Amino acid sequence: MPPTSGQGGGGRNSEVQSTLRTLGSKVEDLTTCNDLIVKHGSALQRSLSELEGLRVGGDMGEKIRQVTERATLFRITSNAMINACRDFLSLAQNHSKRWQKALQAERDQRIRLEETLEQLAKQHNHLERAFRGATVLPSSFSGVSGKGDASDEDDDNEFFDAMEDPAEFITVPADPKYHRLVRLSCSSHNSLSVCVVLSLNPVRQRRTRIPDKPNYYLNLWSIMKNCIGKELSKIPMPVNFNEPLSMLQRLSEDLEYYELLDKAAKCQSSLEQMCYVAAFTVSSYSTTVHRTGKPFNPLLGETFELDRLRECGYRSLCEQVSHHPPAAAHHAASEKGWSLRQEITLASKFRGKYLSIMPLGSIQCLFEKSNNHYSWKKVTTTVHNIIVGKLWIDQSGEIDVVNHRTGDRCHLKFAPYSYFSRDVPRKVTGVVTDKDGKAHYVLSGTWDEKMEFSRVMQSSKGENGTEGKQRTVYQTLKAKEIWKKNPLPEGAENMYYFSSLALTLNEPEEGIAPTDSRRRPDQRLMEDGRWDEANAEKQRLEEKQRTARREREREAVKAVNSPEEGAHPDNYQALWFEKLDDPVSGETLHVYKGGYWEAKDQGNWDMCPDIF
Repeated sequence: MPPTSGQGGGGRNSEVQSTLRTLGSKVEDLTTCNDLIVKHGSALQRSLSELEGLRVGGDMGEKIRQVTERATLFRITSNAMINACRDFLSLAQNHSKRWQKALQAERDQRIRLEETLEQLAKQHNHLERAFRGATVLPSSFSGVSGKGDASDEDDDNEFFDAMEDPAEFITVPADPKYHRLVRLSCSSHNSLSVCVVLSLNPVRQRRTRIPDKPNYYLNLWSIMKNCIGKELSKIPMPVNFNEPLSMLQRLSEDLEYYELLDKAAKCQSSLEQMCYVAAFTVSSYSTTVHRTGKPFNPLLGETFELDRLRECGYRSLCEQVSHHPPAAAHHAASEKGWSLRQEITLASKFRGKYLSIMPLGSIQCLFEKSNNHYSWKKVTTTVHNIIVGKLWIDQSGEIDVVNHRTGDRCHLKFAPYSYFSRDVPRKVTGVVTDKDGKAHYVLSGTWDEKMEFSRVMQSSKGENGTEGKQRTVYQTLKAKEIWKKNPLPEGAENMYYFSSLALTLNEPEEGIAPTDSRRRPDQRLMEDGRWDEANAEKQRLEEKQRTARREREREAVKAVNSPEEGAHPDNYQALWFEKLDDPVSGETLHVYKGGYWEAKDQGNWDMCPDIF
C-alpha cells in the first residue's frame, strides 16, 4: 500500500534531519582535524627552529628524532583531514543528487496543479455558458436538469439535488445580468468537483461612457482678470470650467484603489500595513493628472452615497457640512475590517498664472482587527497656465502618515515639478520608521503611475546633499510593486479624462436621498451637454441657497435675542454627521453618526432638506 501524502512528508522530513545530523558530525570531525593540524604544525615549527640553533654535538641525534616524530604526526593528521574532507564531499554529492530529484518532483507537482487549475477554469467557463441559456424552472422541480458542456469535459464533476442543501443550491432565473459564483470543493475521493451557485441578487452593470464634452469657446481672461487674489469658492464661475461631478463625488474617488486597504487589513505587521496605507494616500492623486476641470461646489446639506457593498465590500457617504468655509465630511466602511473618515476644507487662491488649492483637515483610517489608527493630511494641488498655454496639474508637499497606536510613521515627499530637475516628473519618495525612528521600508515611485516598496536591511550616513544636509543611504532588498494605476477607459480624453469609477459616479440610481449629487439639475444638464441651461440652473440653485442662508441668519438672530440658554448664532447642523473631538489624534472633525442606510432601507427621507 503506498504511503499517504502525510506519511510521505514525515518520512522525507526524518530523512533530511538524519542527513543533517550526519553532515554535522562530519563538520565536527573536520574541526577536530583542523585543531590537531594547527597544534602539530606549531610543534613541528618549534622543533625545526631548535634544530637550526644546535651546535654539532652529542644531542644532535635526539633532536633529529624529535623532529622526525613531529613530522610523522603532522603527516598522519593531514591524511586524516584529507580523508574527512573526502567523506564529507562524497556524502554531500550523494545527497545533493537526491535533493535535486526531490526539488524536480516538487516542480513537476506544481506544474500539474497549474494545469489542473487551468482545466477547472475552462470548466467554469463551460458551466457559465451552459447556465446562461437555462430557462426558469417551476418551484415544484427538485433537481437540476442538464449538465451542459461541462459534463463532457470531466466525468468527475458532481451535481447534487437542489433540495439536499437549499442554502447552497438555489434554482433561479439564469440571466446574463445575474451574478454567478463558482465554488471549488473537495469530494470524498480527493478529486475536485465544481459546484455552481447562483446568487439571487443581480449585480448592476455600471455605465462605461458619458456624453462627449462639447467644444464651447469662452473668453477666460474676461472672467478671471477681476478675480486675482480672491477665494475661489467666492468667485461666480460658469459651468464651462467645471466637470460634471461634485466635490463630494471627487472625495469618493479616493476609494478607487480600495484593494490597498483590503490588503492592509490582512497584514500581521503594522510596519507593512503602513506601506499599504501610504500607497493608498498616493493613489488618490492618480486620477488628477489630466483632470483640469473644477468640480461643482456642493450645496449646503448636499450628500453623495457610493454603495459598492455587493461588488467591492464597502460603501461610503459624503455630506457638505459647511458652506463658508466649504467643508465636506466623508465616511466609508468595509466588510474587510477597515473604515475611512475625513473632513476636507478647501482653501484656494488664484495667483494670475496658476491656481493653488490647499486642502485643510485630516484623513483617518481605522482597522478593526489590530486597532491601528492612522491619520494624514493632503498636499497642495497647483493648476498651471490658467491664462495662457495648456493647463497642467502638479502635486507638491509632504505627508506624514502616523499610526497613533504604535508610533510608526511614514514620511512621504511629493517633489514639485522643475524644468531643470533631472528627477522623474511627479516623483514620490517615502520612508517608514518605527517609534524609535529606525527605518524599515522605503517607498518610491510617481503619484500618477505606480509605487514600489522595499525592506531596509541597513542604513548609513552618506555625503552631504545640495542643501548641506547629510543624506541617509539605505541598503534594501529588491523593490516590489505595491500599487499601479488602472488604465483610463477608451475615449477618456473626450469624457473629461474620467476613470472607470468616475464614469459611474453620476449615473442615476433609484432609492438615493433627495439631496444626493446625482439629483443636482445643473450638474445633470452639464453632463448632457446642455451648458447654457446648466448655467441658468446653477444661478437658480445658488440664489436658493443664499435665500435659505438669510433665513437661517434671521432665525439665529431671534435665537440670540431670546431668553433661552445655550443658543448659538450658527444654528445649522449636519444631518448625518456630528462634530466630535477625536481622543486618539486630538483633532476635531465631523464623524458619521449613523442612520443614513437605515433610512434608505425604509425609503424614508422626510428629514432631508429641499436644496434642489
